[in-house]
Amino acid sequence: MASRKERKEDDDPLRTTVSRIADEAGARSVAVAYHDYETRTAWSFRGDEWFHAASTIKVPVLLGVFRAVQQGDLNLNARVHVRNRFLSVADGSSFRLQAGRDANSEVQSAIGRTMKVDELAFHMITTSSNLATNLLIEIVGVDRIRETLKDLNLDDGVEFRRGVEDERAYEAGISNRCTADGMLRVLRAIEERKSFSAQASERMLEILHAQVFRSGIPAGLPDDARVAHKTGEISTVAHDVGIVYLPKRKPFALVVLTEWDAQKTSGRSDTIARITAAVYERLTGKGGA
Repeated sequence: MASRKERKEDDDPLRTTVSRIADEAGARSVAVAYHDYETRTAWSFRGDEWFHAASTIKVPVLLGVFRAVQQGDLNLNARVHVRNRFLSVADGSSFRLQAGRDANSEVQSAIGRTMKVDELAFHMITTSSNLATNLLIEIVGVDRIRETLKDLNLDDGVEFRRGVEDERAYEAGISNRCTADGMLRVLRAIEERKSFSAQASERMLEILHAQVFRSGIPAGLPDDARVAHKTGEISTVAHDVGIVYLPKRKPFALVVLTEWDAQKTSGRSDTIARITAAVYERLTGKGGA
């Protein structure tokens, strides 16, 4: 006979819906977690399963940047020399990001000049600039970002180990990973404004609200929803993590992580949007987008 817990999970309509959406899309694996501030409920589906974090790891990097600012060791208006040369965490060898591949031409064109820390943080999140990301990681330091996550009790479910496009590290098995539950705690740290000043929290949310890639979580919500979020996609994963703001109710934080066969390139964002719509319906009783 099934236990009470097993029966409860099997009878959970949202769990059934998420599984069906994943199966229909041909996803290799899907994990979902949410925390709703309106109903004070939390839920997760495979919340402790590890995924390659892809560019969602840039949210923990953002926390590391603002932690350094809050502790007086970094100024958002400080100017940083923009260059395309970094050191691998694997062996200290130098590497460059592939020319012309950065998601933000403004950062790319600034090579040889300077940009403000705040500008780099903005481009790291909104257009997922890898160049901006590695510059910020170099300034703050991998160890300090890891210490920030540990100090804020966010290291359970989020493993930050290196910058992006560090091929030597990748070949050595050094990658950034996360779970849905772990990334949910990162989002809550920003939204709940307990670990950072109100000013720092508001600026981080402003940056996340300016995200330009909106085919995931936002696409599964009604037009009046506002989302502070970060996407992440590489050959085998596609994620979206964010905080959803709706009129006349408190927000909810949502994490959707998906893994795919490399050749399965279509339907990834639609799967995230469909899962988002199912969560929205669960929490509000209304249909999504």
